[in-house]
Formats: sequence, structure tokens, C-alpha cells
Amino acid sequence: MALTGLDIYKKLPKTNCGECGFPACLPFAMKLAAGQAELDACPYLSEEIKEELAEASAPPIRLVTIGKGENVLKIGEEQVMFRHEKTFFHPPGIGVIVEDTDPQEIIDGKINQTREVKFERVGQILKSDIIAVKASSGDTSKFVSVVGKVREALDLPIILMTDNPEIMKAALSICAEDKPLIYAANNENSEAMANLSKEYDCPLAVSAKGLETLSPLVEKILALGVKHLVLNPGSENVGSALRDLVLIRRAALKQKFRPLGYPVITFPCSQAEDDLMETTLAAIYIMKYGGIILLRNLEPWKALPLFVLRQNIYTDPQRPMRVEEGIYPIGNPNETSPVLITSNFSLTYFIVSGEIEASKIPSWLLVLDTEGLSVMTSWAAGKFVPETIAPFVKRSGITDKVKHHKLVIPGCVAQISGELEDELPDWDIIVGPREAADIPVFLKQWAA
Repeated sequence: MALTGLDIYKKLPKTNCGECGFPACLPFAMKLAAGQAELDACPYLSEEIKEELAEASAPPIRLVTIGKGENVLKIGEEQVMFRHEKTFFHPPGIGVIVEDTDPQEIIDGKINQTREVKFERVGQILKSDIIAVKASSGDTSKFVSVVGKVREALDLPIILMTDNPEIMKAALSICAEDKPLIYAANNENSEAMANLSKEYDCPLAVSAKGLETLSPLVEKILALGVKHLVLNPGSENVGSALRDLVLIRRAALKQKFRPLGYPVITFPCSQAEDDLMETTLAAIYIMKYGGIILLRNLEPWKALPLFVLRQNIYTDPQRPMRVEEGIYPIGNPNETSPVLITSNFSLTYFIVSGEIEASKIPSWLLVLDTEGLSVMTSWAAGKFVPETIAPFVKRSGITDKVKHHKLVIPGCVAQISGELEDELPDWDIIVGPREAADIPVFLKQWAA
């Protein structure tokens, strides 16, 4: 059973040195019990005490790290069932499966998709995070060859997929330093796979048919000394998969059931007969509660909605998505181009900038920091008002980019135009459309 904060405090050195980042040992102990601090933050704990406290300090869903370097994938460490309770922390890794029996052009195509399919949104690059290589042929040299090709072409975490320990060992011999995910240990090979995980210091996936079989298998592997695990409950269809994912999350968070306190790998690629259904299943697993989601391919039409959904789900609901304050040129504007202003709520920015781009009229878009609130909400909160807009326009540097002084404000806040003219006496304040959809027509009538 997990220790309380006071139980942990009794085992701490009680130096109250503050080197852990907390003012004293007691608050550090409380954070450890809540899974909100790292045990290694205390420099004065012996290895024996660290081992004793490890269970209490671990989050209900363990953090698992796959790969190394700047593209490392971290999954798990979630603390809530629903994001509105707090937030979700580590977005699931989305990737494709390459089989060593695939024709060369298919392998090259999947590698190119993984490398090239990416999008920019709200200042973030949305892209694939991981790639899996499956030993479908059962041929060691063939599998190792494809692993080497993928590893050379992509700087991404890799999942090695085979239930044959000898084939797995051969692949690990060329890429163990990249810390791939070993997939997978089962009832027949668990000891051999666990030994490989320990020998090469790589995380291990555990696969079984049903939670009743999965739990004892995980306990067996934990007893062998492997701690960094990813679970596959072997769900046969989307209904059972959704049920299992919810039960695993609930068991870890609510019942503190350690054998299920690990992130989960999902396979919409093997549960759907066509790309549309595969994409639908992947969307379900992003929301409920996949840690890794593997697809057959990464066509842009499939990738974009999944990447955007993941980005939206894995943002703090108490901190709206926002873009940076500043000047955004759209369509190579010049000194006579229109100047518009809006808030930095990401949805507002993307709608407005999209309509400006659709107008084919090069323009300057000023984005004011409203703490991620929309125009109307920030106006009501006193953040998109003349007292904040005028200083921003003056410091933004827009006067160095245009020779006119005409500023277009959103039509929904037309009531601030008079006061804004008082704050910006050198500027003409023009009331723009109330709806973003009317921006193209408005801009085509522009005359500086």
C-alpha cells in the first residue's frame, strides 16, 4: 500500500536544506506522496531508503521514456481521468508500422511520410513521434536490415516488434543505444524478453489477451526487475479496447493498482479494415487513453486531424491555447498593405489569419496578448480595450512597416473605436467585419 506523506517524512533526513526545491522536508514528503515530486531531488537519501520509498514516490501511471535526444517520446505519468479535473501531461506518440515483408517502395513511402508529414499550429510543429518495425518475415537478417534502414533515415524513437527473443537480440545489437521499445513480452517469452530489457536498458511492452491475463504477467515481469513497461491488453475490437483502456486508467488512478499503472499501446491499424475507420479509432484512443497509437500509413488527410485533436486534448484547459504577441505578415505585405488587429486566442488567430490568406490581399495582422482569450471575452475582461491596444500598437513597430496609419479593429468591438482614436490620435480607426468570414470581401475594398 502506498505510504502517506507523514510515513515518507519519517524516512527523510529532515535537514530542511531546501535543495530539493521545497522549503522543508515535510512539504517535499507531501508532494512525493501525491506523485508530484521526484525522489532523486533529495541529495541525502541512501540507496536503501530510495528503494523503500520508490513505490510511494512513483506516479499512479509510471513515466516511460522511449528513445533519446531531443526527439525522445515520454508517455504516462497521467494523474486524472478527465482533463478538466487538471490536465493531461504527455501526448500519445503517433506513428506507423513498417513490416519487413513490405515491398521496398512501401517501406520508403512510410519513412518519407513520417519525415515529411508535419504541420505548424499555434507555434508548435505537429508531426509523427515514433515508428515501429515488425519482423513479419521471421528472418533475422531481413528484420535487422529494415531496422537499420529506418534508423538511418529517421531520428525518431523506434519500436522493435517480434516475439522471438533471438531476433529481438539481433536488432538490439545495432540500435540499443537509441533506447527502443521492445515489443513484446508474453506468457511464452516473458523471462527472455525481460532479460533483454535489463541487459540493454530499454523499455518493454507486455502483451496479453485480456486484463485478467495481463495483470499477473506484469507482476511476473516486475519481479524479474523490469520497471519501465508499456501495456497491450490484446483487445480484439474497439468496444473491448475502449473498455480496457478505461479500466486500466481507473485501476491505476482510483485503486492504485500498480500492475496496471503503465501507459498503453494501441493498434487501430489492425482493428480497422479501411483508413477512415482506422482514423476514427485512432481519434478514440487519443481521447481514451492511448499512450502509443500505431497506424498503417500517415497520409496528410489522416494525420492533420489526429495531430490537431491530440494538441487540443493535451493542453491545459485552464490555460487557453494562444499565439505569441506580435506582428504577423500574411502574403508578403508591403508599406501600403492593410493592418488588422485581433486577440491571441489561437482559434481566433487561425480563423482570422485564414480568412485574410483566403482574400489574397497581403496584410499585416497585429496580435495582442489577451492571455489566450477571444476578442469578445478579452474585451469584457478589460484586456482588449483602448488602454491595452494603443500601447501595443506604439511598441509593436508597425509604423516602420507601413506608410499609412489605418488600423482595422474587429466589428464586434466597434464601441471602442472612438476612445481608441483618442488613444491613437495619429491613426484612423476602421471598424472591420463582425464575422471573420466577411474579411475577404472587406479587404478587397481596401484602399490605403
